[in-house]
Amino acid sequence: MPDTKPSVVKPADKMEYLHDPILNKGTCFTEVERDALGLRGLLPPRVCTPESQARRAYGNFQSQLTDLDKYIFMSLLQDRNQTLYYKLVMDHIIEMMPIIYTPTVGQACQEFGHIFRKSRGLYLTKADKGRFADIMRNWPHKDVRVIVVTDGERILGLGDLGADGMGIPIGKLALYTACAGVHPEFCLPITLDFGTNNEELLNDPLYIGVSEKRVRGEEYDALIEEFVQAVTEVFGNCLLQWEDFANINAFRLLHNYRDRICTFDDDIQGTGAVALSGLYSAMRMTGGKLSDQKILFLGAGEAGIGIADIICSAMMAEGLTSEQAHGNCWFVDSKGLVVASRKDKLAEHKLPFAHEHPEVPDFESAVETLRPTAIIGVSGMPQTFTEKVVRNMAEYNDRPIVFALSNPTSKAECTAEQAYGWTGGKAIFASGSPFDPVEIDGRRHVPGQGNNAYIFPGVGLGVIAADATRVTDDMFFTAAKKLADLVEQKDLDEGCCYPPLTRIREVSEHIAVAVAEIAYADGLAQAPRPDDMGALIREMMYQPVYPDYI
Repeated sequence: MPDTKPSVVKPADKMEYLHDPILNKGTCFTEVERDALGLRGLLPPRVCTPESQARRAYGNFQSQLTDLDKYIFMSLLQDRNQTLYYKLVMDHIIEMMPIIYTPTVGQACQEFGHIFRKSRGLYLTKADKGRFADIMRNWPHKDVRVIVVTDGERILGLGDLGADGMGIPIGKLALYTACAGVHPEFCLPITLDFGTNNEELLNDPLYIGVSEKRVRGEEYDALIEEFVQAVTEVFGNCLLQWEDFANINAFRLLHNYRDRICTFDDDIQGTGAVALSGLYSAMRMTGGKLSDQKILFLGAGEAGIGIADIICSAMMAEGLTSEQAHGNCWFVDSKGLVVASRKDKLAEHKLPFAHEHPEVPDFESAVETLRPTAIIGVSGMPQTFTEKVVRNMAEYNDRPIVFALSNPTSKAECTAEQAYGWTGGKAIFASGSPFDPVEIDGRRHVPGQGNNAYIFPGVGLGVIAADATRVTDDMFFTAAKKLADLVEQKDLDEGCCYPPLTRIREVSEHIAVAVAEIAYADGLAQAPRPDDMGALIREMMYQPVYPDYI
């Protein structure tokens, strides 16, 4: 396989050591380095340790007044000193992840054109048609191994944010590095700016994207095809992660390319895996079997269908037929319960879950009619798990499973406090965004955050380590099981379905090893098989340590 770490290229211009975020050590340049590199006098005289430098930066971070201010501070730090940025994120992961990603990244994307400081990543537009490969060659780092790409049409639960959605690929790739140790120089964020239908953005003079309506149909597909071909031409067997595409394109793109290139859709497969893992943990709390659950989804888009698909595979692994497994999963969309008799034409991805049943108009009625053991919210519709819905779930089940997975926090179907409070602490709750622990009758309940960061960084690291040519559903199924296995009894005793975020790199390492092993077993790996896969994975994992230049 290629080298596990990029080499440090020493620049001819001494100022590059201060201006390049990859090279910059700031006040940590040693006395010898300052003389040898011509930096004497260009820095304050005191040589700091990385620890004292990090304390100063963390103090500045904490002094910011709002979460958006903290996001901007961290973005500027990433542009100035990459090593220090990742040291802060990794040392304070619980505090930092909600800032650099969900939920704050949602607000950052909404205001991206107004808070824009410095460009990061690549932007491709329809005006660049025929030149995508040439533009990709403008990227300064040639050994790209993972790309996160969006067209900005369905950013979290916030809708069409066009080019302002670039915050999502940037944030996802920061998590690849912080959570799984994928070297930042191997990572490339890309936004496909093929227009926006957001009138507010089209009329905003500070919008950073193309002020035109979105491209659709054959023209859109041709642009996507050129993009995919350009990726393979310029970067070879690079992992391509689709992120926040609208339903009308997401399923189609995954279907079209998953057997051609090394690719996956995190909103479909990553979300599915993290939710399945949470259900496995819930079964450890209840003593039940996954195959005995009746699951009702609110929202029938990428996330919901992705979760249901992997749940069905898991139920079939427990002995159910495909028909039985699909019969355990029900959906409510904007028009009510998804049933076979519905007169309007159902989207293709909903058809396997359109069961024979009388029409039911809304989610509340569907809960009363079906009496599910678990409800999973992926609708982007806040407060739709109403008090009546959640209380009914507690009436039907000793331990009702309530997963409010929509992001950001403002879009959550209910809060942790509501879920625990309305059920007297009986609920097994997980959410897409973080919530604080809740105490009821002297017992502490810790809500699990069903964050895709538990899954996709480890999967990506395993794929990169094996130089796998494809990403398979089995890799995500295995990742879900591995994640659930890493939940300790003390976590379950507090009602938490996931390991604490402080263990995220350990989790990613285990997932990466398991995924790489699948790649070798299925004949998808191009890298020579190492004697010790775990040792190779650990060697690959980036650490925020300054290089010695002298």
